[in-house]
Amino acid sequence: MKKLAILASHNGSNLDAIYNAIQNNQLHATISLVISNNSDANVLQKAKEYNLQHFVLNQKNSQNPDQKITQLLTENLCDVVVLAGYMKKLSADITSNFQVINSHPSLLPKYGGVGMYGRYVHEAIINNNETKSGVTIHYVNEEYDEGKIILQKELFLTPDESVETLERKVKELEQSAVVEALKLCLN
Repeated sequence: MKKLAILASHNGSNLDAIYNAIQNNQLHATISLVISNNSDANVLQKAKEYNLQHFVLNQKNSQNPDQKITQLLTENLCDVVVLAGYMKKLSADITSNFQVINSHPSLLPKYGGVGMYGRYVHEAIINNNETKSGVTIHYVNEEYDEGKIILQKELFLTPDESVETLERKVKELEQSAVVEALKLCLN
């Protein structure tokens, strides 16, 4: 069975989707560990509730967090690393030695790159009067949001769309998209 690592900086909402898919036998994998760079991240509480091994790794507790992440991924024989709102750029050592996937809240290549995450993406989409948005699940390389696309799911904006409603719709779409992408990656 394939082993997953989840890296998240805040809520890690994709952890819930992945965990539930595993519990419902929709995804044949195990979650080996959860890592956050934020000691106050909600994802750590979720990991505790799910009885998952979890760690906080950042500049405050490690001279080289990426080196420690690499060590944990290797020790736990992780096959796939899932970024679930992980707000730090990973080193080339991680991205070249592990299969790393990320979920991005737009239809890449639009609205990707440095500074384009979360609410900022949705604001830009609304401000540019786009008619559709969505989510992209992609492999991670050394450049922000430029890795090979695994899959995209799109949705159409309503005339009265707000940043909040778009964010909620994209988050919902992301839950199924990340599970679908993992099925493709694990086969």
